[in-house]
Amino acid sequence: MKIYISSDMEGTAGVVDWDQCVAGGAQYPYYTELLTGEINAAIEGAMQAGATEFLVNDSHSKMANLKPDALAGRAGYLSGRYKPMYMMQGLDASFDAIFLVSYHGSMGSKGSVLSHTYFPLAFAEVTVNGVVAGEAGINSLVSAAYQVPIVLVTGDATTAEETERFCPGIKAAVVKRSISRFSAESLHPAEARDLIREQARSAIEDLPTARQTAIGLPVTLGISFRSSDYCELACRIAGVERTGDLSASITGDDPLRVYQTFITVVLLCRGLVE
Repeated sequence: MKIYISSDMEGTAGVVDWDQCVAGGAQYPYYTELLTGEINAAIEGAMQAGATEFLVNDSHSKMANLKPDALAGRAGYLSGRYKPMYMMQGLDASFDAIFLVSYHGSMGSKGSVLSHTYFPLAFAEVTVNGVVAGEAGINSLVSAAYQVPIVLVTGDATTAEETERFCPGIKAAVVKRSISRFSAESLHPAEARDLIREQARSAIEDLPTARQTAIGLPVTLGISFRSSDYCELACRIAGVERTGDLSASITGDDPLRVYQTFITVVLLCRGLVE
């Protein structure tokens, strides 16, 4: 049984500041160890339920945050700062289930710690079929394309709620309660790992009855931009239609193509400031 794990970092218990989760920050090395512990807890729980093969796609920041030999389950490790499929690189129909570990709330959410949606300088809000979507919701387009269910998400309560909108019945390990965008009440790391391990095991045990991602087709991904410069630039991409001074949309019957077009928007907008 193959499990695909897309790991972010902002959803780790205890993380509340960019200094803790961006390379070069004084606290970054310590918090990458906490992140690794949460990923390993998910792997261990899945192994207890019979999973045998794992691929961890490091999806945070420059996407090279983990020590490969520290991963449990002899997991494969996919890393590197340019991936055409970004947070879902490496997923295909050969996998049985998807875990989203240490995810966070969307830029359009209310008070989720370190909330953003892919590129916060450009995107004020993203929707999928009119529903506000965080990175989990956007990434579920790839889940839908390959018909591999997302069965576990870890992070704060807002992240769990936002993911449930697109992945009904998903198991959630809520390891912290956001107070504001830069504060949260977190479980002790050991308690967080125990919860993740338990929910991962349960997710795999219940896999035979897991529901597929709930995204109707054709799908429309809407983007609200922070400035007209980003909006104008994005609309030069085939398939991106301007819907207002600061908004655009991508519509199609192929959720994978919609996701790929959105990622092209992300990469192009990033290039505006890099």
